[in-house]
Amino acid sequence: MKARGLRALGVAVAIAVLWEGAKTLFAIPAWKLPHLHEIAGDFVRRTGTDQLYLWVIAQNAGVTALESLIGFALGSAVGLVLAIALSHSRVLERGLLPYVVASQTVPILAIAPMIVVWLGTTWFSKAVIAAYLTFFPVTINMLRGLRAVDADALALMHALAATRAQVLVKLRLPASLPYLFTALRLSATASVIGAIVGELPVGSRYGMGVVIINAAQYYNWRPANLWSAMLVSALIGIVFYHLVAVVERRVVSWQPAAAAA
Repeated sequence: MKARGLRALGVAVAIAVLWEGAKTLFAIPAWKLPHLHEIAGDFVRRTGTDQLYLWVIAQNAGVTALESLIGFALGSAVGLVLAIALSHSRVLERGLLPYVVASQTVPILAIAPMIVVWLGTTWFSKAVIAAYLTFFPVTINMLRGLRAVDADALALMHALAATRAQVLVKLRLPASLPYLFTALRLSATASVIGAIVGELPVGSRYGMGVVIINAAQYYNWRPANLWSAMLVSALIGIVFYHLVAVVERRVVSWQPAAAAA
């Protein structure tokens, strides 16, 4: 744990040195790339309503985090159920899996406005968009994991006359957990992207997507505002990723890869 913390700190210091070094070496103007201290200072400025900007952005980050969490849970549940169904039926897999794959070839920026129009600019529409980006990795990885069982263990279950439900619960699901958590780590960050994209269409009032759009309009005048918004958005995804990793270490502690995560 301590070694990981030191590595993360080292990477952060290296990025800061490269950032400030490049800005000085290439004489990059402030309206293109602000100093790191300007980005940090943006959090403690006062808004037009005399509110601390850190409080404003924290409120919007909370909205996005909640939408992402709900979308993550919804998408993961859909992906899990879909993977179990596909693993039990080759006919269903051949008929449905191509459409599952094709769904990810459509740009999310094209789908998001339609979902917002259908469901309105409520938190639920953003959660659905987050779920759309979440379900695919879970479906594909879980399907692979459900079939990656030890052949001898499967033969033993059949020899003991185990039912399909018993094989699923006692053998396939435990064997698929490493695959599931790999997908969940990817989906955790994807859910944040989906929620933010869902907040971009006109009509949304809260969320990091709204903050980013507003900051982008004044980038030439106040570039640090956009960078601080992007930093907070990234932090939400990083926190989600590490929360999944923590759960993985508890649930799949018998896996060396999980213990090292």
